[in-house]
Amino acid sequence: MLIGIKQKRFWFYGIAVALIFTADRITKLAIESSMPLYHSRPVIEGFFNLVHTRNTGIAFSLFADSSSVIREIVIPTFSVIAVVLVVMLFFQSESNSWRLQLGLMLVLAGALGNLYDRISYGFVVDFLDFYFGDYHWPAFNVADASITTGAGLLVVDSISLNRQK
Repeated sequence: MLIGIKQKRFWFYGIAVALIFTADRITKLAIESSMPLYHSRPVIEGFFNLVHTRNTGIAFSLFADSSSVIREIVIPTFSVIAVVLVVMLFFQSESNSWRLQLGLMLVLAGALGNLYDRISYGFVVDFLDFYFGDYHWPAFNVADASITTGAGLLVVDSISLNRQK
């Protein structure tokens, strides 16, 4: 019975994944077509800019200066493995928690968005730049926001499960 419920919900979450993936692609293409690389446009002075950057590494540009083998083979391979694991976790989990399911689907959507870029271009376009004074959060994109939100939901779900025990 649980598998049947999850399969029905999978279609709902699958549509959500497709919408987030599409929003990620559209926003990245919009930035690439409207802003020269490494340029910036203030949106909220002193807090938020749109920027056009390319990240050849992973989160926070880790491994961006690594060899091409790391950037072109290892990172995409780990991304594919992560996508497969998220889908497996979704179907194998005995939990019926909406936070767990939504968290996994948000992580999946973001992982697919960034994986598409890595395979297609060898880099990920980042464009959201939040800052305060001299402190800048690393630029990110819709896929990154989806992954972060999903990971947050997974943490909250895990904490709430631990409290119930």
